[in-house]
Amino acid sequence: IQSIKHDIASRNAIYINLALTCVANIANQEMGEALAQDIPRLCVAADVLDGVKQNAVLCMLKLLRTVPQAVPKGEWASRIVQLISDKHLGVVTSACSLIHVLSLRNAEEVQSCVPLAINRLSRIASTSFTDLQDYTYYFVPAPWLSIKLLKLLQLHHPPTDAVIRGRLVEALEAILNRAQEPPKSKKVQHSNAKNAILFEAINLIIHLDDEPNLLVRASNQLGQYLQHRETNLRYLALEGMCKLARSEFSREAVSKHQETVLNALKTERDVSVRQRAVDLLYAICDKGNSETIVQEMLTYLETADYSIREELVLKIAILAEKYAADYTWYVDTILNLIRMAGDFVSEEVWYRVVQIVINRDDVQGYAAKTVFEALQAPACHENMVKVGGYISEIGRA
Repeated sequence: IQSIKHDIASRNAIYINLALTCVANIANQEMGEALAQDIPRLCVAADVLDGVKQNAVLCMLKLLRTVPQAVPKGEWASRIVQLISDKHLGVVTSACSLIHVLSLRNAEEVQSCVPLAINRLSRIASTSFTDLQDYTYYFVPAPWLSIKLLKLLQLHHPPTDAVIRGRLVEALEAILNRAQEPPKSKKVQHSNAKNAILFEAINLIIHLDDEPNLLVRASNQLGQYLQHRETNLRYLALEGMCKLARSEFSREAVSKHQETVLNALKTERDVSVRQRAVDLLYAICDKGNSETIVQEMLTYLETADYSIREELVLKIAILAEKYAADYTWYVDTILNLIRMAGDFVSEEVWYRVVQIVINRDDVQGYAAKTVFEALQAPACHENMVKVGGYISEIGRA
């Protein structure tokens, strides 16, 4: 440890970097406590080379995960935050990783990073790839740094300052605009980098949740990916739209893609994508489309994987009860659930229909007749028999 401390204190950048690499790879609690002053000092010292500072920040990130108590409190965190404004993008990228972990531990302690991160993101979003050649990846300027900044901002409260907030909105609009531009390369790395930034920007838009124009634009751009040839993009688009459907500003824009989502449920080969389609249909269901969505879910239930049937049954039951304008339709829906997937219909689901029939005189006759017909089938599930038993008692009463 003394030898490492000696190398860290030297003026030779090679010795310092080798010592930092050693610490990052083998650090334990004893080493972390012994170097708790030396490495943090390198991170914020003004006279340290950029390469050394970058390695010091990454080493600090490793220490933070290995020996959390070795990280200084108070002023040091505020000085680390200032690294987001550093001229060297390698230092900035490393600092973002460290500040991200600090934010997870105590976001308030590093809340001052928000305006700095927005300023840096704004500069990247408005920069051509030719201006950041050393940090451009397949014509996409600084994609990893952009993603880190977008992720970091999702851990903090949105800015209250109107100027800073306006700058953030402009940056997000620039990212959405850039995603719509014709590709500058046919390489998959180019599209992957652009899409990674776009999806993370949409996550930040969802986090803000009070910019109607951005939310609607995000919904429309995700809608374009619903029929993309790449399975991963279809999955991510559905997942993002599930989140957007929860916002009052973008719910209507998401609902416009109902037919495309229903088609995905029928034709999609990948089970995980079909599951996200079910989640989205559940999120956009309302009084106007409930019967259509529930019917499509019932149709899908017949061929759905056994691993997701219980969740699917529960979703159908909730939607049927929540949006039932006619309780005969609700009764039919639950009885169909029992007929098609009786093993996955919990007691709470089938007993709920019994309670509703008990409390509604106008549906009791229809329910008794329908259950009686269902019980005539050669193969009848135990849950159907239980429902029939309860409803027959109502008829006698």
